[in-house]
Amino acid sequence: MGAQQIVNLVIPLGFLVVFYFLLIRPQQKRDKAIKSMRSSLKPGDEVVTIGGIVGKITKVTDDTVTIEVGADKTRIIVEKWGIGKMTGDKVE
Repeated sequence: MGAQQIVNLVIPLGFLVVFYFLLIRPQQKRDKAIKSMRSSLKPGDEVVTIGGIVGKITKVTDDTVTIEVGADKTRIIVEKWGIGKMTGDKVE
């Protein structure tokens, strides 16, 4: 096996390693953090849905979350995967 063949093998492997550490691994870390956040939801937390609706959680089930939105406290049932982030504000 010549030096040229080794270089031809190492370069694509190097690109795969760089691709993994720059794109795949950070995405996996974000997915893990979002999954952890969604599993720790509880009543009283203020959240933002992926559609931009801001509300306070009133009820949590295995797959859904009920949130209150607006001044008239309209209740909306949202799938857990639809929760984008917690605002960090505790609404009492």
